[in-house]
Amino acid sequence: MEEEDQAQERAPAQDQERAAPLVRDVLPALAAELVRLLAEEGERELAICANDLRIVADCGCGDDFCQSFYTERRPTGPYGPGHRNVPLSADRGYLILDVVHGRIMFVEVLDRPELRPALTAALTTALDAALTPDRAAASPGPAAGAEGEHPGP
Repeated sequence: MEEEDQAQERAPAQDQERAAPLVRDVLPALAAELVRLLAEEGERELAICANDLRIVADCGCGDDFCQSFYTERRPTGPYGPGHRNVPLSADRGYLILDVVHGRIMFVEVLDRPELRPALTAALTTALDAALTPDRAAASPGPAAGAEGEHPGP
């Protein structure tokens, strides 16, 4: 019975994650850069996964220089075993990935303020859709073509 209760608690969070916008739709240039840089670093499997990353939540720090976001649900504590950082030689600013057991969990993006408006719009639209599913079909979504060591987990 306890397992059934836990599964019911996880269901809304999993539904919200599936409804989260794809990075490639919201920040196409950043998504392409991630794929390219990961391939250049020899991280072929991560490069393939980067095509399907979703923006689940922003980091929540509120710093102007930060445009970082979670691609999976936030952990309740540190990532622990299986965690590694993957720093990328970004065209500008800083890109560092938190990877756990081969899954990109967090994308640290610093010093790229032009990404903030599209990121904020995408998260607001996703939150709106999660709170009011009937309005999700009517939501216009984020603006097309807009793009925009940190205290990540």
